[in-house]
Amino acid sequence: MSDPAARAGVITEISGWVVRARAEVPLALREVVLVGDERLIGEVIALNRGEVTIQVYEETEGVAPGHPLYATGEPLSLELGPGLLGGVFDGVQRPLRMLAEQEGDFIGRGSRLPALDREKLWDFKPAIEAGSDVEPGRVLGTVMETPALPHPIIVPEGVSGNVKWIAAAGPRRITDVIARLDDGRELTMLQKWRARVRRPVRERLVPDAPLITGQRVLDTFFPLARGGTAAMPGGFGTGKTVTQHQLCRWAEADVIIFVGCGERGNEITQLIDELPRLIDPRTKRLLAERSILIANTSNMPVSAREASLFTGVTIGEYYRDLGYDVLLLADSISRWAEALREISGRLGEMPAEEGYPPYLSSALAAFFERAGRVVTLSGGHGSLTVITAISPPAGDLTEPVTRHAARFVRTFWTLDRQLAAARVFPAVSTRASYSEVPPGVTNWWSSQVSPGWAAAREEAMTFLEEASRIEETARLVGADSLPERERFLLRLADTFQEGFLQQNAYDAVDACCTPARQMALLETFMRVRREGLEQIAKGTAASALPIDFAALQRMKTAKELP
Repeated sequence: MSDPAARAGVITEISGWVVRARAEVPLALREVVLVGDERLIGEVIALNRGEVTIQVYEETEGVAPGHPLYATGEPLSLELGPGLLGGVFDGVQRPLRMLAEQEGDFIGRGSRLPALDREKLWDFKPAIEAGSDVEPGRVLGTVMETPALPHPIIVPEGVSGNVKWIAAAGPRRITDVIARLDDGRELTMLQKWRARVRRPVRERLVPDAPLITGQRVLDTFFPLARGGTAAMPGGFGTGKTVTQHQLCRWAEADVIIFVGCGERGNEITQLIDELPRLIDPRTKRLLAERSILIANTSNMPVSAREASLFTGVTIGEYYRDLGYDVLLLADSISRWAEALREISGRLGEMPAEEGYPPYLSSALAAFFERAGRVVTLSGGHGSLTVITAISPPAGDLTEPVTRHAARFVRTFWTLDRQLAAARVFPAVSTRASYSEVPPGVTNWWSSQVSPGWAAAREEAMTFLEEASRIEETARLVGADSLPERERFLLRLADTFQEGFLQQNAYDAVDACCTPARQMALLETFMRVRREGLEQIAKGTAASALPIDFAALQRMKTAKELP
């Protein structure tokens, strides 16, 4: 972004990250402006005749009435192209690693660099010849963005025509011309797209397969469709961040985008430090080669936190349009909603429930609706799956962010504080979680894994529900007072918790469980249940059943199942 030569107005009022100015030239809604002598990045969010309201994405300390305002003539747009993978960006796509190399650990206000390196050379290989007709989404050529992932270079939206010249194979910068059309337009590897505008697709598809996460309690009981949406609410210390880190490693996605939205700086710092060293179990290379981190910590301006979700989802849509399956993890939308509330309050808007703005629901909808499985403009298939953490105050699942998110997601993974305190991982409550399993996901499990998946899952859910009622009774009368049948089911439920629902993230075998292994474990437990109940119905005491419960618990870590 280049600085404009002439100023566009003068600042009249500052309220935190909300600045008002008197415009001297026409400005557009959602236009990016530069505020003050340090030229801080901001965005126009309201226009009232000559008065302009701006949300600033940097600290406004020192900015005073009378300071100048500069216009860029551009909306908040993101740079898309080779070089995103492995990158760490802030909420408005400033490259944090490159800025740190230039300025040190403390980045100055007003500092800006292009998101993508202009000098790096990419080995371009053309995929078409001169004389070819092209339309939006057509692949012009490819570069190897990382050893793990090729990067198709596609024709941007709104561009079509006949290619008069295409670059030969060889090293190219992202700003070098790689194709020239008959109307004189020149195409490069660099594209720009507005962060708050959905990228177009040819067709949106019904999900027909699950996103396999490798976590048994999620895949078996609360599956998430590829291209679907999931919310993961849980109080402090229930393991939301740890669970998302596991999903980064084991979920079956081509590209991982992690948005740290308002989380503690030490957590984001740890992630930035550890991510480059993690080995990707899928490619046996570094996980950073197919991941992108959007870092916006709790001590950063809340306006940048508000933009970070749309920065992440726009990058996700771009890789989806390249034909990849993308997983976007956001931690957490509660902090994002708090940013909306603070900005709304500074704007003087009428608050709704618990102080949140009345448009909280529509803002969440605008984010979640960008997930999906699609036919791209080029005719290929891609998907964007969204998983968001929610941090409800005091674990209250009736608060507005959780309730509104539940309206737009089809999978709800509720993390339980008591399970987390008992060192159960993942601490997913089977009573408070749910999943609206699409028919396509059921068909996938039945055809690809086992025809009996739906029946076994239903049997296990019924078993867990009955065991939960028995446990409540046992708290009142004592386990020794229960009938033999209930005592057996209670003991088996404890074993099922240890041997199936709970996983050891540090065990080489148990950290990730394939669908076939999940099904084999589930069928084993359900067979033990049926056979045990048959023996008890014949008069055998629960304590006399020939069942090795300890062996059942250990089975999940065995390299080969019996």
